[in-house]
Amino acid sequence: MKISRLRFNHSNGLPFPNGFNQAQGYALTIGNFDGLHRGHQIMLAHLKEKAKQLGLKTAVLTFEPHPRDFFAKQNGKPDLAPARIATFRDKINELANLGIDHCIVVPFNTFFAQLSAQDFIQNVLIHHLNMKFLMVGDDFQFGAGRTGDFDLLQKNSMLHGFQLDKLDSFELANIRVSSSAVRQALAQGKMSWVEELLGRPYCVSGHIVHGRKLGRELGFRTINQRFPHWKPACSGIFAVLVHDLHQHPLIGVANMGVRPSLDPNDVNGGRVLLETHILDWPSHLDLNFGYGKIVRVELLHKLHDELRYDSLESLTKGIQRDCDDARAFFASRHNLIRRQTTHDRI
Repeated sequence: MKISRLRFNHSNGLPFPNGFNQAQGYALTIGNFDGLHRGHQIMLAHLKEKAKQLGLKTAVLTFEPHPRDFFAKQNGKPDLAPARIATFRDKINELANLGIDHCIVVPFNTFFAQLSAQDFIQNVLIHHLNMKFLMVGDDFQFGAGRTGDFDLLQKNSMLHGFQLDKLDSFELANIRVSSSAVRQALAQGKMSWVEELLGRPYCVSGHIVHGRKLGRELGFRTINQRFPHWKPACSGIFAVLVHDLHQHPLIGVANMGVRPSLDPNDVNGGRVLLETHILDWPSHLDLNFGYGKIVRVELLHKLHDELRYDSLESLTKGIQRDCDDARAFFASRHNLIRRQTTHDRI
């Protein structure tokens, strides 16, 4: 998948050229796509089908930062920013996995926030991207003051000759599948429901970075990954599966958050970390193996919220309890799968 960043010439409001094949034309959709849940996946499947019919390449236009991040900061109310489900890396990887040809990333800033809906259609979608087909959700709004809507797009489609379609919301158990629904489920620790909404287990990927090495001293070595956004949609202690570190997934227990029992002035500066203790570290791997490597961690079951321990002794005991509980979770999961397999054979 090709990735481009869209930047604007502030003198005339037009995007800078950046290698788009305008002669090809694009079937496009627009959105934040945080989490890329099943509703997003259905939309992208429709987009791919329409692109195939029209002989077009597929493209997704998305934003970084999230527009609500930008407005929350601009208004001096950062707490109003939405909790982030996925890292930018995971969003891009999932778009590629879903077979999208081109991802266009718009840096959401003051200039873009002030761009009128009509200028966005004419200067960005038509003039720059050579959009031939556009698919949007049933609640899509855009442009300064969110004045653009489906009616404005319809008028422009007739005027400029591009095709347009709108996809209704997707529901599960009479609940609208949305990024907000995923955030709520993650906040509540309902990881099975999160998996239903996403159509896959919730995961975080990233480079393994150095930490304080305190886990080694306590007998629970961890691999550490930074979560780039300050406000993750989930936090707490989880039973996890670690991929891409070994030929098989490795079971573990992980802390997602700010580590309240530790000094915020540690080597990671109080930033959000996913710290994973692998329960059975492969004997052939050196303890320093993995630094700089990108791994994917699936958060399968929440054990509890982050806790503050008043001593290293109580912290050690707490980690041991978490390890025992994670092992019990995986044992019960294995027994369930084995019972289901036996039933299928019967």
